[in-house]
Order: sequence, then structure tokens, then C-alpha cells
Amino acid sequence: MAIGQLSKMFDWPSVNDFFSLFFPNFCFGCNDGLMKGEEILCTNCLAELPLLDYYQSDDNPIMNRFIGRMPLKHGWALLKFQKSGIVQNLLHQLKYNNHPEIGEKLGKILAARLVENGHSAAFDLLIPVPLHKNKKRMRGYNQSAMIAKGISEVLQIPFSDSVVVRIAATKTQTKKSKIERWENVNYAFQVADPNLISGKRILVIDDVITTGATIEACAKSLLEAGASAISIACVAEA
Repeated sequence: MAIGQLSKMFDWPSVNDFFSLFFPNFCFGCNDGLMKGEEILCTNCLAELPLLDYYQSDDNPIMNRFIGRMPLKHGWALLKFQKSGIVQNLLHQLKYNNHPEIGEKLGKILAARLVENGHSAAFDLLIPVPLHKNKKRMRGYNQSAMIAKGISEVLQIPFSDSVVVRIAATKTQTKKSKIERWENVNYAFQVADPNLISGKRILVIDDVITTGATIEACAKSLLEAGASAISIACVAEA
């Protein structure tokens, strides 16, 4: 008789529960073991996330950054970025330690906030800010696409990581000034097939917004290719 059948007959722990005693899953926030039913983050860390709450207002820090730069329908950030805090740790694990599942989890949390505030049907297509093919090959995935995947699962809105292509292998934006950031990405993006986005309401997704130069360049390429409206969302506002 199989172990799974025995466990059901005698109310023994499942195989997964048995292995979790010796190889527990750890919370990416505090490194404590996760309890049954928890994933990626423990209940305590979820409760301590520095959530931002301006989904009902277009007068918010994200929207204000783009005044006079490009037309936006909506702009949101899920979390406030704090150096050496839980958000920085999560994003580091997502981008550099091969944990795409963190992006999906954060995307689902962001999507839940959009649903709670009446924005679940505000978009036709989700577009993550793309990585250059060389960086994507090295990392193995696009972290923004993992966030978009999580949002897509909750909102049931399609996402595509191929509609916009990063045609320039730009240098890191870290430690660059606002002007240098813009010059670094100004012509970095190209819409592969304008027919796929023509007339559509698009939510552009990134992991972190600092000056907004990268997501702005990506969004402008979509507007120029015929998108009817652009909104932006990110996991963290720095």
C-alpha cells in the first residue's frame, strides 16, 4: 500500500508534511520556518510589509513623478522601499538569488490590492518592463515578468513579456543622476508588434521605481505604438 494511502487511513502526516519536518521552507522575510499554509512569507512578515495605500487617489507620489512627462491613467506602488529592510531583501532575493516565486507572490498581493480598490477591470493587457536578452539569459527570467504573472493570475488579464523588446543593453541605473538615468534608457525599448497593443489599456509593471526613467521610456514606446491608455505599477517606490 502506498504511503499516501496509509497516511489517509491512519491520519498520518502527508509525505510533504513529513519532509517539511526535516527540510522546512523558510520565510524570505525573517528566515524562520514557514507554517502549514504559508508560502514565501510568514504571517508576521506579511503583516509588517510597508504597504502603501493610495489606490483611490490619482494625487500620489507615483503619479506626481510623471506630471508633465507623459500622460498616465493610474500609477501605483505596493510597498515603500527602505534600505536594509524587508523590501530590499525580498527584491534582492528575487533579482539575484534565483527566486522568481517571490515576484509572483508580490504580484498577487499587488493584484489583490487593485481588486479591493475597484481596479480589477481597468486594463486589457499587462506589460512587464523587459530585460535585454543578454541579462535575461544570465538571470534566467525577467523579475518584472514574474510580478506580472502573479498579477495576471489574480486579475485574469493576459500578460506578455515579448510585446516590448529591450533593444539596448543599458548599464545599471544605480548611482546615476536623473538626467543620466533618462539618457541611459531613452531609446532602449521597441514595440515588436504594434497590432497587439493598438487601442488597448495597458498596465506597465516594474519591480522598483526611483526616478521612473526606465518605466517611462517603456511606457512611451507603447503610447507611440498606439496604446489607448497607460497605467503603471511597481512593487516598491524608492
